[in-house]
Amino acid sequence: MHRSFSIAILMMASTIAIATKAAAQTDAIVTHTAVIRTTLGDIDVNLYGEDAPKAVENFIGLAKQGFYRGLRFHRVIPKFVIQTGDPTTTDTNRRSEWGLGGKSIWGKPFEDELNPNSPSFRQGYAEGTLAMANRGPNTNTSQFFIVLNNSIKLEKRYTIFGRVVTGDTTNKSMDVVHAIERADLADPRLGLPVRPVMVIDVVVTPVPASTEPKKGK
Repeated sequence: MHRSFSIAILMMASTIAIATKAAAQTDAIVTHTAVIRTTLGDIDVNLYGEDAPKAVENFIGLAKQGFYRGLRFHRVIPKFVIQTGDPTTTDTNRRSEWGLGGKSIWGKPFEDELNPNSPSFRQGYAEGTLAMANRGPNTNTSQFFIVLNNSIKLEKRYTIFGRVVTGDTTNKSMDVVHAIERADLADPRLGLPVRPVMVIDVVVTPVPASTEPKKGK
């Protein structure tokens, strides 16, 4: 009887441990932080290098090259997304091509990272989510978007690789994102701001391996 009771206690403890481990895995692990400096202010973001290693590696590599400097937010769709990362937006003579350009650190498009078991995939496209823009399956390069609204409906076809930092008292990063959202648009159908909103630079910092893994929000 005592032995049965002990086994039951052990089984209960094991179940609790498994449940606790599962709960701990509901948030994506932050491997790097980044600051996207724009002409309207800084956007602090967390990057999910475990959920989307290739997308994060590509973003970091391009940032180190200074690739994003001077690029426009060429697509602003209120209550939906803001989008940047197209190198053709530095050339006004190629305006008809804006939104079509892109480059990866490998010199070719790379595959989607859409793991249904990853925390970021399960969370979906919540407000502040960073995700890769693409032209179809496995066509990721340098363009990415930031989600503006928790209620948007998107098929899970776009690799999530990070999220804007939220939860501080001022929520300044999302304030900047929404300031970009409110830009006057030359043509609402195209989403191009009348007054250019530019990326000044992107600065990435790794999360030290010696620290406790940081949970994404």
